[in-house]
Amino acid sequence: MDLALRSDPRPTTSEEGPHRQLDQQAPPELWGRLVAEVFALPHVREGHSQVSPASSRAVLFDDLDAVADASTSLAPLPPLEPVHLHGVSDTSLHLCLPSERAREVCDLGWGEPHEYADHDTEVMLYGPRTEAELAVVLALVRESLRFARGADR
Repeated sequence: MDLALRSDPRPTTSEEGPHRQLDQQAPPELWGRLVAEVFALPHVREGHSQVSPASSRAVLFDDLDAVADASTSLAPLPPLEPVHLHGVSDTSLHLCLPSERAREVCDLGWGEPHEYADHDTEVMLYGPRTEAELAVVLALVRESLRFARGADR
């Protein structure tokens, strides 16, 4: 997917942990649709994040548990956690993308490097504010899942 420049200034994000989005959150209906559509993807299940607050939802695979490449997972130990969604008061998400793609996402204003990243593949993606942004965020989540499976390496 070709990625265009995100409109408007970047949201404000936290300067201390946990890494979160402080303004420009997704409207509750869009955030709810994001959550529903992510967990409706094939071979995806919801779990508890190893590295994010309890209000977060880890995106895990129902058919893959091992962390073959640490740069594809937000958590160092199994299960493989390529994405987690933050709570409704935040609406951002963290995910892993190939290094060049992660840089492009940040350069075009869709996110920023994960504040506590172990790898340059980890990005905070801002919550979608519009239907068009929701489509971009969902496409990037799908890219992250392919990357975690090894398809984009």
